[in-house]
Amino acid sequence: MEPCRDRELKAREYLEKHKIMELLNLLTSALLFFRPRKPRDYLIATLERLRIAQVTGVSFPIFMDNTNIVAMFEMMDSSNRGIISFVQYKEALKSLGLCSENEVLKDDGHVITLEKFRKEVDKRFQAIWSAFNNT
Repeated sequence: MEPCRDRELKAREYLEKHKIMELLNLLTSALLFFRPRKPRDYLIATLERLRIAQVTGVSFPIFMDNTNIVAMFEMMDSSNRGIISFVQYKEALKSLGLCSENEVLKDDGHVITLEKFRKEVDKRFQAIWSAFNNT
């Protein structure tokens, strides 16, 4: 194997092992969602919250509380019908860093309600957090 390809493979394995890309996606999504006045301070504080939660074993420090999830859902539900389309649902998960470009989500034909959206966001945040706890 070429030295360059070997280094690339080792780098990719390292990033996957430590869930670095997932962490960066999560941080970037939170940064773009909240748009803090001091982004570096926000990122440092967020990483510190993650570290403290990991060390102490407390639950994942949720970046989005219920009001944020409701606000996002309501922005997508412009007709106030209480539902969003599957396409909107998938794009929202992507914009939150909770769904990769390559992930295939199955459209079961049902509309997405606020409750379903909230449960999926919570479930995916918890999955990310458990991955960080194991690294």
